[in-house]
Amino acid sequence: MNQTDTIWRSLEFRHYLGSTAFSGIAFAMQQLLLAWILIGILELPATQVGIIQAAVGIPGIFLMLLGGARADDIDPRSLLIQVYSVAPLLPLFLIAIINFELLSIWSVLIWGLGMSVVVSYSSPAQQAILNRVASSEVQKAVSAATAIGFMVQILGLGVAGTMDALGLIPVLSFQALCVGLGAFAVRRLNPQTPTQTNTEPALRNIVAGLNAVYRHKVILQTLVINFVSSIFNAGAFMTVFPFIIKRIYEGDALLLSMMMIIFYGGATASNFIMIRLMPLLRPGRIYLLMQFSRMLILGLMWIQPNFWLFAVATVGWGLNMGVTLTLARTIVQESASEEYRARIMSVYSLGLLGSAPIGALLLGWIIESFGTLNALLPAMCLSVILFAYGVLYSDVYSYESPRDKHI
Repeated sequence: MNQTDTIWRSLEFRHYLGSTAFSGIAFAMQQLLLAWILIGILELPATQVGIIQAAVGIPGIFLMLLGGARADDIDPRSLLIQVYSVAPLLPLFLIAIINFELLSIWSVLIWGLGMSVVVSYSSPAQQAILNRVASSEVQKAVSAATAIGFMVQILGLGVAGTMDALGLIPVLSFQALCVGLGAFAVRRLNPQTPTQTNTEPALRNIVAGLNAVYRHKVILQTLVINFVSSIFNAGAFMTVFPFIIKRIYEGDALLLSMMMIIFYGGATASNFIMIRLMPLLRPGRIYLLMQFSRMLILGLMWIQPNFWLFAVATVGWGLNMGVTLTLARTIVQESASEEYRARIMSVYSLGLLGSAPIGALLLGWIIESFGTLNALLPAMCLSVILFAYGVLYSDVYSYESPRDKHI
């Protein structure tokens, strides 16, 4: 209890949470806005939606690695201020397009690609700052930051869900305001002088970060499991879930936002529970068990239950995702050395954010070829395979938190 109190009493940590909250609202809105503009407003088929989502997300993979290399070389706070200050121009661009009645696939693609660049390039810097403000309480800080992130996602989704009633322009204006406030909030963090001066080319810095991941067995294995899992799990949430709401349960943008809110509500609850239970000595075991249990949750959705039971399964999916996301980040973040931390976290973010567009591309084709609900089957099968790999062939199952040994 006292250790948790120490985290919340830290002024620097509270400033960090404030800076991530505003940007988190805008980025959460982006997820729903992009999906519903393509599905509900432009009424594109799943194959086209998957291609566009992949086109929006895949370029961010390379920028994420570059962002990690940059954040290790300079003050990551400065990087965030620069990126967040430019980002409001993107929703303002789409507002102008809508005013001139020129909304099309290409204009949505430009806006979506720009926001994807902002998220990808800033994510490693944001995560690298967390270790500095968390001091020795990395597990609790990761869980607390993730919980707050889920809470602001709920707010962002709630606002985005009003786009049918209020129109896109007020919603996009709110998105631009939130990113701008994120830039202002980052300025409250204390500047940080880099621990090393690195004059190497960016490509060489990226390769050095990848080598650091490769040399650390547990980090590499955790990232592999997380990446493969996210292809069809994050991909399923990004692409399959909206189609289930629209086609199977005949919902609109508001219903989709409400269902996404209860999903993230489950994820938020799981993180507040973990804060009470942390520090965890063997987070890898819980992480793998959650991978296995996801098969049961998605299996319940696959049988097309009554809507109330589908909603219960959605909460369960959120609880599950909240645990797996936090524990994967915890294992990687507390194992990474300070010298390579931002670059290693950029690889983590790459696996998390970069895998979803790949999944969207594949799952969009599966939806139209085999049916909407059958697009959940790959994630169900992978849950069992990854659990077996993690227990039998990796060191993740036996991983012990190095920090907790001193508590």
